[in-house]
Amino acid sequence: MQTMTSFLPASIVLVSFIGSVFVFFTKKNENLREAWTFITAAINIVLLFKMAKWVLAGNTFTYHIAEVLPGLPLFFKVDGFGMLFAFVAGSLWVVTSLYSIGYMRPLKEHAQTRYFACFALAISATMGVAFSGNVLTMYLFYEILSLSTYPLVTHHQDAEARGGGRKYLTFLLTTSIGFALPAMIITYLNTGTLTFSNAGIFTQAIDPTLLIVLLLLFIFGFAKSGMMPFHVWLPGAMVVPTPVSALLHAVAVVKVGVFCVLRILTGVFGIDLLSSTPLSTIVCVIASITVIVSSLIALTQDNLKRRLAFSTVGQLSYIVLGAGIATSFGVVGSMTHIAMHAFGKITLFFCAGAIFVATGKKYISQMVGIGKQMPVTMIAFLIGSMSVIGLPLTGGIISKWYMVLGAMDSGRLWILIIYLISSLLNAAYFFPIVYNAFFCKEEDSQFPNKIKEAPLAALLPPVITAIGTVILFIYPELFLNFAKIAVGVSK
Repeated sequence: MQTMTSFLPASIVLVSFIGSVFVFFTKKNENLREAWTFITAAINIVLLFKMAKWVLAGNTFTYHIAEVLPGLPLFFKVDGFGMLFAFVAGSLWVVTSLYSIGYMRPLKEHAQTRYFACFALAISATMGVAFSGNVLTMYLFYEILSLSTYPLVTHHQDAEARGGGRKYLTFLLTTSIGFALPAMIITYLNTGTLTFSNAGIFTQAIDPTLLIVLLLLFIFGFAKSGMMPFHVWLPGAMVVPTPVSALLHAVAVVKVGVFCVLRILTGVFGIDLLSSTPLSTIVCVIASITVIVSSLIALTQDNLKRRLAFSTVGQLSYIVLGAGIATSFGVVGSMTHIAMHAFGKITLFFCAGAIFVATGKKYISQMVGIGKQMPVTMIAFLIGSMSVIGLPLTGGIISKWYMVLGAMDSGRLWILIIYLISSLLNAAYFFPIVYNAFFCKEEDSQFPNKIKEAPLAALLPPVITAIGTVILFIYPELFLNFAKIAVGVSK
C-alpha cells in the first residue's frame, strides 16, 4: 500500500472541462457536438479504470494544486470512496448523454449546445468533489457545480423555470456560504487542518457544544444532500428537462451533496468520535425525520417527477442515516447505496422521460394502462422501483442489508423500525404505478389508441440501467470493495 503522486486525478477533472469547451465550439454541427460528449465521457471511464486497480489494492493517488495558507492546500487525494463516487458519475454520464440525444432531439429542445456544455462542466466539478483531499477543495468544486448547473435548471427560460432556478441558487448558495463556509473556517482555526482523515481531525479536547454546532452547520451547509428543511429546492427544480432531472438526482448534484456530508462525517468527525458522543444520535434523528416525512409527501404527488423527487429526498437521508449509525457496516452500506440508488433512480427518471417523449403525459393519474402500450419502459420502471425499495434481484438490497447490519451492530432497534417503515412507504408510492400500468381494467385505460415506445435513444438507456441494477445484485463487488477500502474493513 502506498501513496502515489500522479496527474491522473487532475486529468479526469480537466477532460470533462475541455470536453465542455469543445462542445461549445462545435455548436453548428450537432453530430460533432454530441460526439465530443461521448469521447470525453469514454476517456473519463478509461482513466478511472486505470486508477481503479491501484485503489482496489489499497493505494491512493494525490496531486497538489496550490498552497492557500500554511497547512491548507488545494489538492486531490483519490481513495476508495472517491473512486466509488467517480465511477457512479462517470458511468452514468455515458448513458445520460445517449438519453439526452433521444430526449432533446425529438422534442426539438432549444439551447442544446448550452445544455451539453454545462452538463460536461457539471461532471468536471463532480469529479473534483470526488477527488478532493480536504474540505476546502471539496467546497470549491461544490460551488462550481452549483453555478454550472444553474443554466440547466433554468433551461426552459420561462417564468416557472426562472423561479425554480432562483430557488435553486438561493438555497444552495445561502446554505453553503452561510453554514458550510463558517463551519470550515472554525474547523481550521481549531485544528489547523482541513485534510480528510479516517480517524477524523477533531480531538476529544474540542468543546462538545462546538462539535454539535459544527455538525449541524456542515449537514445543512451542504444542502444538495436534501436534508429537511433545506430540501425545498429539489422538488422545485423538477421543471427541468428529464435528462437534467437524471443529472440532479443520480449522476451529480444530490449525490455530490450526500457525498460531502458523508466525507464530513467520516473524514472530519470520524466514526469513533461520532459513536462515542451524542453526534451519532443527532445525525440519525435528523435523517430519520427526513426519511419518513419525505416518503409521506411522495405518496401525495400525482406528478411523476415530483414523486420521484421526494423519493430522492428520502433515499438521500437513508444514506446519511447509514453513516450516522457510525458502525463499519452502516458506513459501508451508506457509501454503497450512493451507487445502488443512482442506478435505480436514474432508471425511473429515464422511464418518466420516455413516457413524456412518447405520450406527452407527466401525471401518474394519466398513466393507467400504459404498461400494455409501453411494456419495455414500464418493466424497466418496475426494476428501478425494486432497487430503490431494496428488494431481491436488484442492487438496492445489498446496500440496504449492510445498513440494517449496521443498525443491529449499534443496538438501536428504532433505526431498524425506520428502515422497515421507509421500505414499506417506498413500496406504497411505487407499486400502485406499476399495478395500474399493467393490470387496470380495459375501460379504465387512459390509452384506448395504440402508442409506441419512445425512440431507441430514449428507450435504450433505461433498459441499460435497469439491467445494471440487476447486475449490481449479482456482482456488487466493485462498489462494495471501494466502500470497504474507504472504511478500512476486510474485502
